[in-house]
Amino acid sequence: MLSCCTPGHEPADLGLPVLPALPVLTPEAAPAAPAPRSPAAVRAARGLLELPGGVFRMGGQDPDGIPGDGEGPVREVRLAPFAIAATTVTNAEFASFVRETGYVTDAERFGSSFVFEGFLTDRLRAASPRVAATPWWRAVAGATWRAPEGPGSDHAARQQHPVVHVSWNDARAYCDWSGTRLPTEAQWEYAARGGREGTRYPWGDELAPGGREMLNIWQGDFPVRSTGRHRSTAPVRSYRPNGHGLYNVLGNVWEWCADRFSPDHHRADTPATRHDPLGPPTGTSRVMRGGSHMCHASYCNRYRLAARSANTPDSSSGNIGFRVAR
Repeated sequence: MLSCCTPGHEPADLGLPVLPALPVLTPEAAPAAPAPRSPAAVRAARGLLELPGGVFRMGGQDPDGIPGDGEGPVREVRLAPFAIAATTVTNAEFASFVRETGYVTDAERFGSSFVFEGFLTDRLRAASPRVAATPWWRAVAGATWRAPEGPGSDHAARQQHPVVHVSWNDARAYCDWSGTRLPTEAQWEYAARGGREGTRYPWGDELAPGGREMLNIWQGDFPVRSTGRHRSTAPVRSYRPNGHGLYNVLGNVWEWCADRFSPDHHRADTPATRHDPLGPPTGTSRVMRGGSHMCHASYCNRYRLAARSANTPDSSSGNIGFRVAR
């Protein structure tokens, strides 16, 4: 699936192999006696925020919502208590996982990932093909979590920024190592709302109340010039946390969720869609939530609490990351 907001790996177009999607780890599928984890893995799962769950109103009917995304209807969903990270996984945390396991990401195996052309050197821009539907994205050989803008770049000065160029498969592998999992879409929205219901953002309905910059999105003339505080990603604890203590639930990077994507599966009023929903049982794409630093009102206004998007589980780009849950 090629999202308007994040490019996806399209094997037929790019000549790339299709990687098998991993199954979602549900509570029923979790091992009864997990193997002992290393000190680094234990540290990676510390400090998650314990949330009480309960009934909340999920979804939205924003007038500028995208009908095909299935943002509505607004419905009551019941969740059991769960825990979720205050921030997305950082470069430093992902590096610990890779050092210990030798894990190779999908982008590294494919040999390329997608980068906004404005972040590239002239040489890389000239050598990297455009994505037809979204020409500001370039398929950059050698772009990975280690080199976010391709060869010659690194993340040394961005240890506390979110790791990017990670696929759903990569996020799942990190979760397996750390003894966590990806949040379900319902858990993500409940946590992101921070106790609020019916608002567009965790702080209310105004994007910039009193003129304050509340999130890291593209501001200014897209895709020519951004006037926001951050050029690309921001440190994971930027801006104010929401009512539950989560940072940057909107903007900065898209966040993978456990669920397969469907625009209408949740419209059925059944126990499976209203009580700890896990999403549809089949599907080729995985849900992403929250929007990113590349979102702009002119082409991707999905930096709202009810907004949703999706991409194939092997896709990666410079604006996709994840946070863990338990």
